[in-house]
Amino acid sequence: MARRTHRLSGAERALAALCGASMVGAIAAIFLYVPTDRIQGIVQRIFYIHVPLALVTFLAFGITAVASALYLWRNEPKWDRLAYASAELGVLYCTLVLITGPIWAKPIWGTWWTWDARLTTTLILWLIYVAYLMLRNLATDPEQGSRYAAVLGIVGALDIPIINRSVYWWRTIHPAVLVTREGGSGLTDPRMQWTLAVAFVAVLLLFLWLVQVRTRQVNLQARVDSLEKTILESA
Repeated sequence: MARRTHRLSGAERALAALCGASMVGAIAAIFLYVPTDRIQGIVQRIFYIHVPLALVTFLAFGITAVASALYLWRNEPKWDRLAYASAELGVLYCTLVLITGPIWAKPIWGTWWTWDARLTTTLILWLIYVAYLMLRNLATDPEQGSRYAAVLGIVGALDIPIINRSVYWWRTIHPAVLVTREGGSGLTDPRMQWTLAVAFVAVLLLFLWLVQVRTRQVNLQARVDSLEKTILESA
């Protein structure tokens, strides 16, 4: 057991090192390598953070949905804890998406916020998973709360494909960055594509490291709660 723990710790350290190196690479690419957009100017560089954050947000909530389904199916608490940890990080990432978007929108659109289809559906996604966390934390019966939250975690993920297709289904002012409405790439310069790829890897590795750490913390808290319950029952 001790040897297994040592191997996991080594894997965590390696992931943390990769995460740090990729972050340095992403920052260098965004501020030193990629050219400035001729139309939008320097504010366009926020795309290299905003877009990866959005993609990893979808991944985080997707993990929550899958883990929630496995929890309801197999009734194994480890899936519920993974779903919870991923939902927490998904809310964090989605919050950053909702912050970085308006920072770009103000100089380009002239407003911090508009009830555009993609913005509105993204806000709905954030609200759904905030509700998921509140349901988990405020439930008087933890097991019942976990089951209700699992259902919400699955249903909430249905909003993800709607967000993805919103710029194609409805008339919206939100740009289609990865694939334009005409079918081409929104980033024609290869340096822009490389910078976006490096930034995505950095943001993804950070998420993977954080979800690993947070899941371990949740597992540890569950063991502590179980021990406290045992002690109280035996007293």
